[in-house]
Amino acid sequence: MFDTRDMAGVDRMGAAQLQEVVARTRPVVHAGEQVLPLLPGLAGLLPGAGLRRGSTVAVTPGAAATSLALAVAAGPSRAGSWCAAVGWPSLGLVAAVEAGIDLARFPLIAAPASGPEWASVTAAVVDAFDIVLVLPPLRVGAAHARRLTARARERGSVLLVVGAWEGADVRLAVRQATWHGLERGHGHLRARLVDVVTEGRGAAARPRRMSLWLPDADGEVRRQAAAPRPVARGEVRVAG
Repeated sequence: MFDTRDMAGVDRMGAAQLQEVVARTRPVVHAGEQVLPLLPGLAGLLPGAGLRRGSTVAVTPGAAATSLALAVAAGPSRAGSWCAAVGWPSLGLVAAVEAGIDLARFPLIAAPASGPEWASVTAAVVDAFDIVLVLPPLRVGAAHARRLTARARERGSVLLVVGAWEGADVRLAVRQATWHGLERGHGHLRARLVDVVTEGRGAAARPRRMSLWLPDADGEVRRQAAAPRPVARGEVRVAG
């Protein structure tokens, strides 16, 4: 059984300590499962209908990028995978919970702002967790990016990056986001419709586009079945 005390001070741990914690607490999802499940609403977003272990997925910064990254990680988290966020002090835990992340298996790990130390901390987390969400420094050296990508491939982890990342297997970008709920300048933002473009290498070489509710009025991630309709009065469209 997981004890939340195991994760206290996890941001101060070194690689060996991180691995020891996960060795004592890692349940449910086995390394032999090569594709980790997505939320049902994201089916078809990625090649193979899931997150392939050892892959690197980069989400282009902009409108709804953080929400999209959390939604991608939520499927494996619900299935029992260990997830961690590195170098992301501004990441809101409420947003993570609303996306479907299980906080009992989702530590936020501090990392230096840049340089080799940042890469070393991230590599240690990649060794120990199934899904690693990364908000990289503004500039990540190509050599560091290649080594971390290779590390994830070797360890069977998924590196999920919000930012530019050389060598990513899959790239996701929100091309358009439309909030619903405002009427004549008042009301509540209840749902957001986004258009997501997927492209990359190998099976992802052919771009695909999907319209998603992120979230819908019930707080769920859901694919829009019909083509997006024109913006009506009382809606706000945000390009990104």
